[in-house]
Amino acid sequence: MSANRRSRNWYGKLDKDGFIHRSWMKNQGFPDHVFDGRPIIGICNTWSELTPCNSGLRELAEAVKRGVWEAGGFPVEFPVMSLGETQMKPTAMLFRNLLAMDVEESIRAYGIDGVVLLGGCDKTTPGQLMGACSVDLPAIVVSAGPMLNGKWKGKDIGSGTDVWKFSEAVRAGQMSLKDFMAAESGMSRSRGVCMTMGTASTMASLVEAMGMSLPLNAALPAVDARRTALAHMTGRRIVEMVEEDLKPSDILTRAAFENAILANAAVGGSTNAVVHLLAIAGRVGVDLRLEDFEIGADVPLLVNCMPSGKYLMEDFCYAGGMPVVLSELAGAGLLRANRTVMGGDISAYAEGAECYNRDVIRPFDDPLKPAAGIRVLKGNLAPNGAIVKPSAATPELLEHEGPAFVFESIEDLKANIDRDDLPVTHDTILVLKGCGPKGYPGMPEVGNMPIPKRLVQQGVRDMVRISDARMSGTAFGTVVLHVSPEAQAGGPLALVRTGDRIRLSAREGRLELLVDEAELSRRRAEWRPEPPHYTRGYAKLYIDHVLQADRGADLDFLVGKDTRPVTRESH
Repeated sequence: MSANRRSRNWYGKLDKDGFIHRSWMKNQGFPDHVFDGRPIIGICNTWSELTPCNSGLRELAEAVKRGVWEAGGFPVEFPVMSLGETQMKPTAMLFRNLLAMDVEESIRAYGIDGVVLLGGCDKTTPGQLMGACSVDLPAIVVSAGPMLNGKWKGKDIGSGTDVWKFSEAVRAGQMSLKDFMAAESGMSRSRGVCMTMGTASTMASLVEAMGMSLPLNAALPAVDARRTALAHMTGRRIVEMVEEDLKPSDILTRAAFENAILANAAVGGSTNAVVHLLAIAGRVGVDLRLEDFEIGADVPLLVNCMPSGKYLMEDFCYAGGMPVVLSELAGAGLLRANRTVMGGDISAYAEGAECYNRDVIRPFDDPLKPAAGIRVLKGNLAPNGAIVKPSAATPELLEHEGPAFVFESIEDLKANIDRDDLPVTHDTILVLKGCGPKGYPGMPEVGNMPIPKRLVQQGVRDMVRISDARMSGTAFGTVVLHVSPEAQAGGPLALVRTGDRIRLSAREGRLELLVDEAELSRRRAEWRPEPPHYTRGYAKLYIDHVLQADRGADLDFLVGKDTRPVTRESH
C-alpha cells in the first residue's frame, strides 16, 4: 500500500483528524482494514429521477463498486448536481458550469485517489469531465447508455428527431394530435439517453474516441447486461490507473481532441460537441480553438444514425459501435496516436473491430455523405465564428443569399411564427437574437426554429436559420448556430434588421451581413443591451462571467486547473 497516496492525508493519520475522518466513515459499517492505505475511489454519480436519461446509474454504481473491491480498492459513492436536459428550465446548459464546479470541489475536498464519472444526459458528461480535469486525479467515464429503439406503429422512431418531424406534421395538418400523443409513450421505452446520435450519445462516442472510457462504452444500450459488466471492469481499471498515476492530463492531449473532432464528423455528431470540447480543453490546458474543428470538415459521414441518417444507437451497437468507426479512421490514416485509460494507444480500441452491418456503419471509401464534418463560419455577422452541420442540412441551402426576418427574442418568435400573414418565403433567412450564453441566459437549444406555419402548410421543411443559440443534437436542418459574439454582448447579430440581406457560404466558410459599415455604425450607436433576466444567485454569477461560445461558454475564472494539495483541516 502506498504511503504517499492522497487519501492517506485523510485516513492515515494517527491523531485527532485521522480519528474524525475514519470514525465517522465507520458508522456505515466499514471495518478497520479498508483504511489500510488501499486506493480510495470516488464514484461521482449524477443519478436523479429528474434526469430520466441517468436513472440507471444507481445500478451501474453498484457494478463499479464490485470492480473496485475486486481490484483491492475502497469505493465510495457521492452525488453531484444532475442536469435533466428534457426537464430543466430555462436550459440545462445554464447549469453545466455549476455541475463542473460541484464535481471539481467534491473531488478536491474529499479524500479520494481516483474517480469514476457516472454521467450520460447531455451536459452531465462534459460537466463532469471539466470538473475532473481541473483537479487532475485519475479519472474514467462510464456512460448511462442509450435507450432501446423507439417503436410506434411497427416502425422505429428516434428521440428528438422524430419529435421535430411529428410536430411539424401536426402543424401542417398531416398528422393528427391523437397520433402525435400516441407516439409519446413508444418513443422512450427504457431508461437511458436519447437513442439518436444526439448530444448524449455524441459525447459518449467522443469520450471513447479520446480514450477516456473503456471500449464499447458509447453504444451499449442502458439496459444491456454488457453495460453492467463494463461498469464492473471500469471499477477494476480505475484502481490500476491510481497505481499508475494515469491522469486526464496524460490522456486529453491535443491528439485526443483531434481524434474527437474527426470522430464527431464520422458519426454525424452533435454541434454541441464544439462548445463542450472547447470547454474541456480549456480546463486541461490544451489550446483548442474554433478554427481547429475544420480538421473534421472533409471527413465523410460513416454512421447512418438519426438525425443525419435512419438508424438508432441500438443498431449502431449491434453493428460494432465506435471500435469500427475508429478502425475506419485508422485505416484512412487519420487517427492520431494517443494514450488512453487502458494505458496503451487508442489504436488498441480499433484492433480486431468487425462491422456486422455495413448499412449502419459505412466504410470510409463508401460513406453515407462526403465531407460531413462541422463547418466553421466567419464574416462580419460572426467575427468570432459560428457553425453549421452539413450532414443534417439541405445541401442547396448551404450556399444561399436571402432577406432576413428577425425575431428579437424567443418570446417574439413564439408569438409570431404561426401568423398567417408572416411576410416570409422559402428564401427568407430567419434570425433569432437574445439566445446566447448571456442573453437567455444559458444558450438554449432553440436555434432550430420552427418553420413558419404558412410555409409548413406549403410543404417547406427547411430554410436557413441563424442565431446565437444552440440546437439539440437530435435536430436537423440548415441551421447556423453559436454566432459569436452573441447579440446580448453587442455582437453584429444585435444589429440585424428585417429585410437586410445575408449571405451564407458553407463552402467558403463565410457568413456575411450585406449592410454597409456606415449603416452598421449608426445602428451600433443606437443599440442598448436588454436588461438581464436574472439578478441574483448562480445565474447572475453566470451572466457576469460566462465566456462566449467560441471559447466554450465556461466561466472565465474556471478555465485551467488547480492541483495543489488541500492541507488545512476542518477541526
